[in-house]
Amino acid sequence: MTKLSLGKDFFGRTYDRLSPSSDTSPKWYCESCSMQKNLQRDFRDIKTELDKLHSGQASALTAADQLQRAHLRLREIRALLGSQVSGARLIDPADVTTLLQRVQSRAGSAPAST
Repeated sequence: MTKLSLGKDFFGRTYDRLSPSSDTSPKWYCESCSMQKNLQRDFRDIKTELDKLHSGQASALTAADQLQRAHLRLREIRALLGSQVSGARLIDPADVTTLLQRVQSRAGSAPAST
């Protein structure tokens, strides 16, 4: 038997996932894989919102505080990937660096808030 468990993405939006009904704290896979999957999900969410922003669509990154949060999370992801000793990675650290540069560029061109 499985249950539907709701999670929150990086921007606080609800998403669903299936997990065993006995699981009170669902994880994706093993502890390390679960962490990697969470990093991958946050990376993907930030990239999607930045792509929307770049193309002129409505984006969660329109707010300066969300852009700052995304910047900090990408720095955290880069540090976590850099400290990983071995094993497969779900995200290429070079992709994180590229996205981080895009966010920094966007933050530098955003109007200052008062």
